[in-house]
Amino acid sequence: MTLLASPLESIESAVIWLLVVFSVATWGLALLKAVQFGRLKAQDRKFHKRFWAASSLDSAAELSETQPGAAARVAQAGYAAIQVGEAPQANDLSQAINHQDRLERALRQQIVRERRSLETGLAVVASIGSTSPFIGLFGTVWGIMEALKGISAAGSASLETVAGPIGAALVATGVGIAVAVPAVLVYNYFLRRLKLTAADLDDFAHDFYSLAQKKLVPRADPPDRAQGCGPGQRNKSEGGVLIWPSPRKTATRC
Repeated sequence: MTLLASPLESIESAVIWLLVVFSVATWGLALLKAVQFGRLKAQDRKFHKRFWAASSLDSAAELSETQPGAAARVAQAGYAAIQVGEAPQANDLSQAINHQDRLERALRQQIVRERRSLETGLAVVASIGSTSPFIGLFGTVWGIMEALKGISAAGSASLETVAGPIGAALVATGVGIAVAVPAVLVYNYFLRRLKLTAADLDDFAHDFYSLAQKKLVPRADPPDRAQGCGPGQRNKSEGGVLIWPSPRKTATRC
């Protein structure tokens, strides 16, 4: 059996060709992921620099609409969640969610979307790394079975008769290991890059959440509503100016 014989010639040849396809897929995905992570890192670095140089959160949000990258999309999702509270009142459930809860959920969901996008292809590499040795071993076992049948038919167990077929069968195991090792290394490397990117997005989302509090606090529900008082039940000062009731007097005033 030659190393790259026709895949229809024998099971061993089919196994080796399958492993070659796996190897090409591994290195192709490694190249694509390297480009993806490298481009994303450059985009996020550029966006962070411009975001923190902005004069206000509104101008930073406008900047995020024109900038690519995961961090820019997280900022867009967060600012969109803030804008829901500024829209006219509507009879839908989006208005019933607390502003801070809505913002936190929007940021978290966008980070999950970015993580899923970065995880694309890693499952394939992990599967190749975990199954290639066993596929190669299957080809070796099948090759040894065929070699033993040939030896039995020849009626000779000399070294020349045994070494050739069994040595050719062992090639499948070697190819399987050669395919699996790079796949495992590629998977571990990009899994580490994924975790670092997700951690950076978490840090940015936390900073964005802190900045957004300045926009959310002025629109927070009045204290009297939190205690169940109607909007027309606020206390009046002696000058006729509406003031919020004291928390200790809210129950008696309402």
